[in-house]
Amino acid sequence: MTMKLQVFVRALIFLSLVTPFPSSVLSDLNSDGQALLNFAGTVVHTRKLNWNASIPVCTSWVGITCNLNKTGVTAIHLPGIGLFGSIPSNSIGKLRALRVLSLHSNFLYGSLPSDIPSIPSLEYLYLHHNNFSGMLPASLPANLIVLDFSFNSFSGNIPPKIQNLTRLTTLRLQNNLISGAIPNLNLPALKLLNLSFNNLNGSIPYSLDKYSNSSFVENPQLCGAPLNDCSKNTSTDPSASPAFLLPSPNIPKNHHATLIKKLSPGIIVAVATGGSAVLVLLVLVVVICCLKRTNKVGGGMLKGKASGDGNGEMPKDFGSGVQEAEKNKLFFFEGCHYNFDLEDLLRASAEVLGKGSFGTTYRAVLDEETTVVVKRLREVVVGKREFEQHMEVVERVGKHLNVLPPRAYYFSTEEKLLVYNYMPAGSLFARLHGSSDVGRSPLDWDSRVKISLGIAKGLAHIHSVGAKCSHGNIKSTNILLTQELEACISDVGLSPLMSFPPAMSRAIGYRAPEAVDMRKTTHKSDVYSFGVLLLEMLTGKATLEYLGHDCVVDLPRWVKSVVREEWTAEVFDLELLKHHHIEEEMVQVLQIALACVTKLPETRPNMDEVVRMIEELRQSDTKTRPSAESEFDVQTP
Repeated sequence: MTMKLQVFVRALIFLSLVTPFPSSVLSDLNSDGQALLNFAGTVVHTRKLNWNASIPVCTSWVGITCNLNKTGVTAIHLPGIGLFGSIPSNSIGKLRALRVLSLHSNFLYGSLPSDIPSIPSLEYLYLHHNNFSGMLPASLPANLIVLDFSFNSFSGNIPPKIQNLTRLTTLRLQNNLISGAIPNLNLPALKLLNLSFNNLNGSIPYSLDKYSNSSFVENPQLCGAPLNDCSKNTSTDPSASPAFLLPSPNIPKNHHATLIKKLSPGIIVAVATGGSAVLVLLVLVVVICCLKRTNKVGGGMLKGKASGDGNGEMPKDFGSGVQEAEKNKLFFFEGCHYNFDLEDLLRASAEVLGKGSFGTTYRAVLDEETTVVVKRLREVVVGKREFEQHMEVVERVGKHLNVLPPRAYYFSTEEKLLVYNYMPAGSLFARLHGSSDVGRSPLDWDSRVKISLGIAKGLAHIHSVGAKCSHGNIKSTNILLTQELEACISDVGLSPLMSFPPAMSRAIGYRAPEAVDMRKTTHKSDVYSFGVLLLEMLTGKATLEYLGHDCVVDLPRWVKSVVREEWTAEVFDLELLKHHHIEEEMVQVLQIALACVTKLPETRPNMDEVVRMIEELRQSDTKTRPSAESEFDVQTP
């Protein structure tokens, strides 16, 4: 073979290796498409998942991203679209070029197929807020950068091979059923770590003591920095208590009998007499204490008499801390026309309406014409004088149509009560998420805009009092409605009275990032909470799912992920999509909401600007609405 022929043959071989033939390209893409169709054919999904073999995978399939030459699928983004079921094997796991898998905030369950964490190219794995179960995968791809399995039901131990993930920057495994000891994770790139709310035990490795205690809390058997020192942990096993760890002395047999024999009769009599005197003295002290306690309970405390209301649920301790000498010291605000005293209030029929961040709320029925709401405050840290001064500010703030003012209050060392008007129409939360069989029709679009404007005006009024006057606990359960659907903001002015932070787990989905991190509420953090309320009204989704524990759904993040994929109609409540020609208005309100929930406080509008934007929207609504159906109009099933 001549030299030229050898060069030519080598060139052909080289080209055949580096240049794939079109048939092989088509084969790889068809294989990926078939694997995705296997997934879609098993998992229940919404109509928006338009995967179909008759349309191009890389340019038309929702949530799918391909590489530049369109030879394979590199990313799947399907967060919060209502996927329901278990992921079958030989589906997603066959995508050998996949780098990003985002299926979080769905309803996927069952074990994670082993072929998914075996994809060698996988770098970002987002499966949080589902209901996956079974053991954590024993092996993971070496290129993994983000691993988020939080808020599932994974069990078993943390696989030691995680130590091999040298590129891993984020590891979130919180709120699972993971047990065992934490392996020594000396990962150089790891920035975010959360292993909280599991069943981990043992000591935290020294390589992880640089992370905050929030990364490890609610693992009862876990110890070590930054949690409690392991040497201070006490076990429930008596044999492990300090008393049993002391060496027992070598006491000879019959030692006690020998010792008694050595004592003289006089010493024995003296010891017996002294012991009897001490015993009599202790009995007298106990009797005196019991008598004092009985007198205090019988004469110094006023028990509220409460009768059932049909539900049979009565607060046994309502008013139990009210002093008899102060029982008529119920302070009424100016303009209040109620005609009762504290004793009447404590004897009224009452039922528990709910337990919130600031205390328990009761409905008290004094007579056929008088029904009030009583909030029993907890964790109040201010004294009486400061409490009274603050109530003067609250009274001034309450003089607005969209703010619910207290009508009276009671303050004692052991008890703090606030009295409000009863709002029979209920809360915004109940109207948005309550059962549809209670005889109330769902809120239409005009009603939701009206309520939104009322809340915005009420918040703007609260903020106008001063820079330090913010609400701090805006959520849909704190928005009460009149029969005419006027919004009234409740719990105004209570945050400064409480030991911060109060038990606000039920409001965490509404709280701004800086309010969570810095534990401080401001006007801008109220704006963020208002933005979440707007998203709640637009989507019809509750920020918190009550599934036996607080499972937080990050509504702003979910909406942003959907809008980013240009599935804007997917965010809107189906009840709203039944009505035509309001899509443009909904998109405008969505833009206002997204402006309110930006991460940086300085980029959010103030409430006066929000009021102006909603009023301009309503003014345009009074004119002609678009006559043509927009791209967001869908037919409900």
